[in-house]
Amino acid sequence: MRVLLVEDDRMIGEAVRQALRDASYGVDWVADGEAALTSLACEEYEMVLLDLGLPRSDGMAVLRAIRAGGNRVPVLLVTARDATEDLVAGLDEGADDYVVKPFQLSELLARMRAVTRRQGPSVGPALSNGVLELDPATHEASAHGRQVRLTGREFALLHALLVRPGAILSRADLERRIYGWNEEVESNAVEFLIHALRKKLGSDAIRNVRGVGWMVARPA
Repeated sequence: MRVLLVEDDRMIGEAVRQALRDASYGVDWVADGEAALTSLACEEYEMVLLDLGLPRSDGMAVLRAIRAGGNRVPVLLVTARDATEDLVAGLDEGADDYVVKPFQLSELLARMRAVTRRQGPSVGPALSNGVLELDPATHEASAHGRQVRLTGREFALLHALLVRPGAILSRADLERRIYGWNEEVESNAVEFLIHALRKKLGSDAIRNVRGVGWMVARPA
């Protein structure tokens, strides 16, 4: 799952980014509203963590622009504004939930999971190629009658493949779904994750196309 973090406080941003990485999220961090809108125009995210008090276009303006453009990405407000009217306004503008500073990182992660569960069909229906099935709401996958829970990075990799069954994705394609900007890519990370997924779902779950990349089979 790739997350856009929009936060201008360096200390908070560093702490949240590290917590997200520790939880196996891919995270991109920007510090102002205009950079957030540019990122959203260039990249696809599964969630936005949005501060309201931002330079160069505040968070409420960013939220309005996201929804006005038809982007239904889940948005979780992370704000020091605890006045009821501010929080109600954010929800009315299209935010899915909020957490008020100061907060525990465990609470933030729990609210992210809750937002993901509530999205239901908005997160995307279960993906399947007839053999593999992946539920974005629960991060569970199944194959050959076996159902397993995936880690964050296992889910991100398998999701990327099942969105386009039959298409070959290169190492760079898959790394982009797993890691955020400026995040050090671990050596052989893709191979390690594919090995783990094959152990959970069967050796035929993901096919290697030598010298090109990896794929899952098209539906029969």
